[in-house]
Amino acid sequence: MSITEKISHAAERKAFETVLDSMLKKGQTQNVGDLAQQLIDIIQKIHKGTWSDDSFDALRAIAENPEGKWAHYAQRLIRENDPYILKTFLTNAAYEGGFRGYQTAQANAAKYDINVPWLILMDPTSACNMHCTGCWAAEYGHKQSLSFEEMDRVLTEAKALGTHACLFTGGEPLMRKADIFRLCEKHRDIAFHAFTNGTLIDEEFCQEMLRVGNFFVSISVEGFEAANDGRRGQGHFQKALDAMDLMHSHRIPFGVSICYTSRNYKVVTSDEFLDLLISKGCIFAWYFHYMPVGLNADTSLLLTPEQRAYMKDRVREIRGITGGKELYCIDFQNDGEFAGGCVAGGRIYCHINAAGDVEPCVFIHYSGANIREKSFLECLQQPLFKLYRKGQPFNGNHLRPCPMLENPEKLREIVHKSGAHPSDVTAVEEVDDLCAKCDSYAENWQPTADRLWECSHGCASCQKMAAGK
Repeated sequence: MSITEKISHAAERKAFETVLDSMLKKGQTQNVGDLAQQLIDIIQKIHKGTWSDDSFDALRAIAENPEGKWAHYAQRLIRENDPYILKTFLTNAAYEGGFRGYQTAQANAAKYDINVPWLILMDPTSACNMHCTGCWAAEYGHKQSLSFEEMDRVLTEAKALGTHACLFTGGEPLMRKADIFRLCEKHRDIAFHAFTNGTLIDEEFCQEMLRVGNFFVSISVEGFEAANDGRRGQGHFQKALDAMDLMHSHRIPFGVSICYTSRNYKVVTSDEFLDLLISKGCIFAWYFHYMPVGLNADTSLLLTPEQRAYMKDRVREIRGITGGKELYCIDFQNDGEFAGGCVAGGRIYCHINAAGDVEPCVFIHYSGANIREKSFLECLQQPLFKLYRKGQPFNGNHLRPCPMLENPEKLREIVHKSGAHPSDVTAVEEVDDLCAKCDSYAENWQPTADRLWECSHGCASCQKMAAGK
């Protein structure tokens, strides 16, 4: 970056931070609608062309309704959470990652003919103090770890390509919390996040989060006590709630991570469960469809077509402009429409396991490159990722986005053609064996998915109904 570019970058960031400071200060006692409009105007002026004008107009429409659901949500977000954490995280995620970094990433993607991820998922360690059913890392074992130096180098190289967000997975990432905070300190322009079971969150941890400011967590829960502890172990539910209470008392924003299955899908989207999370201070929820990964995966936890259709509709109801709950939710399997299909393989994110293997997805453990042998750029250039880029989207129906779960024939072909090797750090699962567990699911889901997709995108019968014919 030239001196002129550095000065411009610093000035843009300062302008963004100034508006955020004003919003966060005035938002303690005033409506944030006008200030939100100012922030949207600044972002659009600085980065015109990054997002469509329609996207900015949609944001303005929400901000213009001071009594709306999301205005109340923004007010709660500001008044209940530490302003330094909000400002730092939003600046890194929205400005550095979503705007400035995005432009750099797009330029490098074109230059090298690769996907450059907005977000890196990285496993500091395979070790975990729990063993949860359905966790992609449940079979990892406790033998692998990335060093601080390895993680630092990857992040430095990733930033040069335009990536400014890092999410720690595992294993239990907080078993490496000292190194995580060191990374937060060194990379002040990265938004850090971690999926955690919450059992290692204590007073000292909260003080460190307040100090660094650029680190969030999502606590994994699977429903109320009986269902949650059935998968995660006796006493975990209460420990998770205690961690939420502790963070909320320190005004630290947090979310939850939820794996939904055939057994818990209604509970984890129920009003009662969501009301409990909101009462604890939770501000967002990541919903993940159960994936039959691992040699002993329980395929009975896969959803039926009817159950999955329920999830699609219910999550959209929860986060609707009106109704639902003041909780922002993402359902990665059913929200492919909004992301243009599969987001893995570096298109939006990629995964680095605790052995250094660079994988397309946290659920797809195959790789042809390792950060201990190659630069991050070289890892993104591996044949497996090239074929992902060429194949995306894997289906024109974005309710069938995944090359494993909904299009298993695609993953078989990609892995075989690329020569990628199984990269699960403990148990080798050949791609044909993995995909065989998804064949029936894909076949059963297709008719329902195709019907739902057609109806939501203007099929003839729906158009007639809308016209009153």
